[in-house]
Amino acid sequence: MSDHQVLVVGAGLVGATCALALADAGFEVAIVDRSEPQRNRGALGIDIRNVALSPASAALLDSVGIWPDEGLASYERMYVWEQWGSSALDFRAAEVGRTELGWLVEASALAVSAWQALRTHPRVAVYLGELEALDEAADGIALELAGDTVVAGEFLIAADGARSFVRRALDVPVRTLAVDQVALATVVRTAAPHEDTAWQRFLTDGPLAFLPAPDPHVCSIVWSQSAGKAERRLAMDDAAFCAEIGHAIEHRLGAVVAVDQRLSFPLVQQRVEQCVPTPRVVLIGDAMRTIHPLAGLGVNLGLEDVQALLDVARGQPALAEPALWARFARQRQARSELMMQIMANLQRLFGQTNPLMTLLRNVGVQTFNSLDMVKHQIMREAMGLQAGGT
Repeated sequence: MSDHQVLVVGAGLVGATCALALADAGFEVAIVDRSEPQRNRGALGIDIRNVALSPASAALLDSVGIWPDEGLASYERMYVWEQWGSSALDFRAAEVGRTELGWLVEASALAVSAWQALRTHPRVAVYLGELEALDEAADGIALELAGDTVVAGEFLIAADGARSFVRRALDVPVRTLAVDQVALATVVRTAAPHEDTAWQRFLTDGPLAFLPAPDPHVCSIVWSQSAGKAERRLAMDDAAFCAEIGHAIEHRLGAVVAVDQRLSFPLVQQRVEQCVPTPRVVLIGDAMRTIHPLAGLGVNLGLEDVQALLDVARGQPALAEPALWARFARQRQARSELMMQIMANLQRLFGQTNPLMTLLRNVGVQTFNSLDMVKHQIMREAMGLQAGGT
């Protein structure tokens, strides 16, 4: 049955990186997606959708030839504070010997860079079309695309997102953790510069992030909130919205003087019960789990999956061996559950308005900020760096 050693479904950033990494390791890879991405720019000159990349993620992308020449901004500081407190967390790259904590990159710029690499790799075949059926047999897997195209392979990696076709086709059980929030995303222009800083304020209804863009007066916005408040804010005129979001961020960047189109999407935390549901299939990225965006970890977790998968696959003559993936499955599922619980607990913690809880939060934040060794170790782990590494 097999025309290819590995099939990758989903050519987003995680899927594309996985396909390229496996091809670099010597596998013959086919990647399948609906359509080729286009570069997007909004009214303020940048894509509304962006991703935060850790240094470890950036290194993996660079190793497979994915790194855009535009649409990216490094940030050297992250400043976090809350609505009802006086203490703050202040993370600076210089504290761990770095020039940046990470990068904010426009999603479409990354997608176009990824497709350029896919199209030119000699061991990657690209197939475009709507996936209509999946057939797993003893000797391989066949994917049926619209227009009667069939793509066959020995092993399949599903990186096709939170509403994964592969996951549904195989009837993989999913565990969901209620969030009861939506995210409002947009881009704003501010009177004062962002100073290469990611600003995040925990409001009782959800966190608000101002993320730096290449233009020092432009920020990408991700604002988690209740559905009712999002509906009201989507309906506001631009001037009223600028005033409201400026007040919500305590005017840290001066007045908000312009806003792009506003988008909203529901927030869901979920993970599969088994990320290796059959001997020939592995789920990674959002097909494996989705988490709250407040820490910007989603795509970095997906790229962690890719690195862990590559560590297993490299040097193996065949991948459809169940024993190969047992440790991978245990570790990645445990990591998914841990991140989901951390995000849920943070949401609950900062949603508390009880005065005693507010006091305890502030004392805890102040103490943490003063413990340099602990703080720096957590920073290194969040950046995907080894202890003491640069």
